Amino acid sequence: MTQLEDGFGRQFYYLRLSITDVCNFRCTYCLPDGYRPNGRNYFITQAEVARITRAFAALGTQKVRITGGEPTMRKDFTELLRTVADTPGITKVALTTNGYRLAKHAQEWRDAGLTHLNVSVDSLDPKMFHQITGENLFHEVMAGVDAALDAGFEQVKLNSVLLKGLNGKELDQFLDWIKTRPVEMRFIELMQTGEMDQFFERHHMSGEQIKQRMLQQGWQSVLREKDAGPAERFWHPDYAGKLGLIMPYSKDFCAGCNRLRVSAQGKLHLCLFGEGGVELRDLLAADEQQDELIARLQSALQTKRETHYLHQGDAGSTPHLASIGG
Repeated sequence: MTQLEDGFGRQFYYLRLSITDVCNFRCTYCLPDGYRPNGRNYFITQAEVARITRAFAALGTQKVRITGGEPTMRKDFTELLRTVADTPGITKVALTTNGYRLAKHAQEWRDAGLTHLNVSVDSLDPKMFHQITGENLFHEVMAGVDAALDAGFEQVKLNSVLLKGLNGKELDQFLDWIKTRPVEMRFIELMQTGEMDQFFERHHMSGEQIKQRMLQQGWQSVLREKDAGPAERFWHPDYAGKLGLIMPYSKDFCAGCNRLRVSAQGKLHLCLFGEGGVELRDLLAADEQQDELIARLQSALQTKRETHYLHQGDAGSTPHLASIGG
């Protein structure tokens, strides 16, 4: 089987698989009014997750990131995690989570096959954390980060969307925090999407400016792996931790695209900011449909466009910021 490749020669080793749209946080940049059911809560099943993962693995995918919503809200989360991890060809299984269940389940999830972990931590100040996330759970989330380190995860990353006038002033505090901790702190540049134009104008911080500041302070680039996410990564000889910057407005951001997305409703999204999606669910009912599923994935990829159009203010059908940390 040939490697998944689009019309621009980009190869795809990385799948972001959403298993729910439900989230219990109310982050200002994502779901400020909280999750609202839209009548389409028939999320993909464990059997459908297995078929999706097998098809992508057959096409060369090596890494699967389980996302949501908040994926750990599913009662069968551990079983879904094990299903992905047990798929031949999948060597990395990652999770993006708000961390509210992590302290209790970190070891269980690692035992089930989870290898990489991203935890959203938008502030190291409990009051600011509450203001941004809508939940007073800072200490519980940080206890989860400690539990993940104790469980021996291969990689633990913290995601933070830096917001001018809110947590943007905490940049130095975040850097001090990773000086003695072997984690990767990742700063995500706020994106302008359909329902938050005014929020973007008030709170956007330039990722490029942060990058130049870090380079001036002696941070050095890390070579990007073929199944890595979009972050530019840096290390510093005086720090135990690393730094990552996700800058969707940077030049050639899409040139190294290597990942695709499947939604909790079973649709393939070629770009986070693309319209609609390619229906897969009609080919997820039985194992015997795998050849058809693979053919549809290969065909759809030929329609992937070269770049997003965020610079023109076009966020596609994306109504709010979805986490793109990977």
